[in-house]
Amino acid sequence: MRWTERPRPRILTVALALAAMLGGTALVSAPAAPRAEPLTDLVNPFIGTQNAGNTFPGASVPFGMVQLSPDTRRNFGYDYKDDHIRGFSSVHLSGVGCNLGGDLPVLPTTGEVTETDYGRYAAKFDHADEKAHPGYYRVALGTGITAELTAGVRTGHQRYTFPATDKANVLLNAGQSIHKTVSTTVEILDSRTVRTTITGRGFCRDTRPYTLHTLTRFDRPFTAYGTWNGGTVTDRSKHSTSTGRNGAWVRFDTTADRTVEATTAISYVDAAGAAGNLRAQPGGFDRTAEAARSAWEKRLGSVRAVGGGKALRRAFYSSLYRSFLTPNIGSDADGRYVGWDQRTHRAEGFTYYQNWSLWDTYRTQAQLLALLAPGEARDMALSVLRIDTESGWLPKWGYATVETNIMTGDPVTPYLTNAYQHGLLRGHEEEVYRALRKNADGVPPAESMQVGREGNAEYLRDGFVPFRPDAPERKPGDSDYRQAASATLEYALSDAVLAKMARGLGHREDAERYAARSLNYRKLHDKATGFFRPRDASGAFTGAADPAKSPGFHEGTAWQYQWLVPHDVPGMVELIGGKEAADKRLDAFFAYDKLLADPARTAREVWVNGPYAYYNADKYNPQNEPDLIAPYTYLSTGKPWKTTDVVHAALTLFTDTPTGMTGNDDLGTMSSWMVLSAIGVYPVQPGGDVWGLSTPVFDRVDLRLDRRWYPRGGFAVTAPGTSGTDRYIRSAHLDGKQLDRTYLSTAELRQGRRLDFRVGPSPSRWGTARSSAAPAIG
Repeated sequence: MRWTERPRPRILTVALALAAMLGGTALVSAPAAPRAEPLTDLVNPFIGTQNAGNTFPGASVPFGMVQLSPDTRRNFGYDYKDDHIRGFSSVHLSGVGCNLGGDLPVLPTTGEVTETDYGRYAAKFDHADEKAHPGYYRVALGTGITAELTAGVRTGHQRYTFPATDKANVLLNAGQSIHKTVSTTVEILDSRTVRTTITGRGFCRDTRPYTLHTLTRFDRPFTAYGTWNGGTVTDRSKHSTSTGRNGAWVRFDTTADRTVEATTAISYVDAAGAAGNLRAQPGGFDRTAEAARSAWEKRLGSVRAVGGGKALRRAFYSSLYRSFLTPNIGSDADGRYVGWDQRTHRAEGFTYYQNWSLWDTYRTQAQLLALLAPGEARDMALSVLRIDTESGWLPKWGYATVETNIMTGDPVTPYLTNAYQHGLLRGHEEEVYRALRKNADGVPPAESMQVGREGNAEYLRDGFVPFRPDAPERKPGDSDYRQAASATLEYALSDAVLAKMARGLGHREDAERYAARSLNYRKLHDKATGFFRPRDASGAFTGAADPAKSPGFHEGTAWQYQWLVPHDVPGMVELIGGKEAADKRLDAFFAYDKLLADPARTAREVWVNGPYAYYNADKYNPQNEPDLIAPYTYLSTGKPWKTTDVVHAALTLFTDTPTGMTGNDDLGTMSSWMVLSAIGVYPVQPGGDVWGLSTPVFDRVDLRLDRRWYPRGGFAVTAPGTSGTDRYIRSAHLDGKQLDRTYLSTAELRQGRRLDFRVGPSPSRWGTARSSAAPAIG
């Protein structure tokens, strides 16, 4: 069907349905919000705390080392369906899919201390008595105690208001965390201070251990104290070491003064580091809370969205908030940090960061931070480079001071080449390139924590990673051999973006070599099925021929990984049989006819079948990373309006409720997808420099960019009148000049001032010319 033949009544039906999904006006233009509106008031930290979003509602500052938040269960921390809090612990990651963090859960109680299992002494609470905003959390416990939380960069601050009693306790539980606790020590140093050392491990698979040091100081002396070891509570004990349940309790008299404040500093270096971090955070609870809110207001203010209903604005700014939670500062106030060689180093001239969910974040969050937080993004890239310098190899999925080797492929390459394309590696380009070249051409030695490109030997020899479902586990983590088809596709993507970097640095022979390797994705294409399939060691296609059931694709199917060739979409389209064939396959993939009739229902019932329903599917999965880029493939089939239809339907999954996340947030990945897609500028070549365009959901979005990196200081995207009915691009102008392309380059974003869309109620010829689509990475 040509664009001129598309029936308007059906367009109106889908448009009105999309507008209705977020409270009736969520996608409908509204008067501009007052500029004095506090953006932190638009953030709901409870979004994603139910239905496996695995977010946390507690207090943190942007990229802070501490995330002080309540835990309601042993595995993932906080779940909105629960009604008991086990403790307020100091370390959380937003939206991870495996047990991690939850170190040092602290809980206020009254009466005698008899229980040592936080599953038994947990306090009941009600959501009606709970609230949170960025940098602050408050809850009234069923015990009559009110708990308030806020945070500094390396400290968590607690304020407890007790009933009048001479037995107001604070329990510091060192031995129970979300992850696997290996060993712990608690020490009562004086009448106001408790120190702990916690060694833990885990996250999907067992890992090498890491150690966290904490120092908690109260605002007044205890009246009594003690420790516990296992189930034994010992009064006036000052020290306890254990491989099981272990902790300390301190007591206050609150008959006259009912408020107790405590500040916990953490360090991954040593006890002296925790003490130094505590000294570096002056001021009490209120001052810290005010500073945290101010930090968030400034960070959120980097994006000013005009228009849209209140529900949409809350979903948008809540997503932006979650995009700034990680990676996390890993160096102490004095610059020291523990490297992946388990030795202490000092960061000079930059801040050291940690926690790298690279398989997820290289697709969306890395690009968003490069735009909105380039200084921090630079330091993050240099921190990743330090991992190579100190441990001998680049990371894949790093937590704290260790590698977990979770997920597959080669995500670190597009992560770092993205930083290069944004100009964030000035002065370090060759150093980063050497590390990436080593990673792309080799495999880490046996003694290394990292697994790297595990299947690289065969990939370099044969052009694909062989599917070996029974491959032995050489190191803890996931295996590229068991996910061989997707690993091959991701290696090829990494080769393409590394070729582009090599060419930019003048390494021509390397560039040609990597560019040739980037076409290895074609070796997985089975002409008999028309889809990618894994090959065994002999080169034969293997596994089920049905692309919805084909093995060897990590958390996905051949249908979903069909579109993971962002570096050569024209070539991939030709493999499928050309634009018309690719367009038909995309329509089937998105259930496009059903989407037009009922977009939100299609998104929730046809696309989404559960937060971990990765396999046996032939439809789009907006809850997971492999096909996040797929809606933008329509830009290459000459049907850009279909990108808008699919993206706007997917955006209805982001709501202002605890279930308003699409599966795991994965350290801001899904949130960043929402932000970028809502703005209408999306990184369609992760690791490259191409951004695909679709209709924004706001009348105007102003990006306030750091002039040290972006000389213009800002970039505006406008689409006056965009709504559920008028959302199809009729024309586009970049800095006043007509733009017929469906993409921008990173350089155009860096040097431009504004992108203006004119929208209407039906598709137009805009973006349909052969020259409108982005070319392959050349």
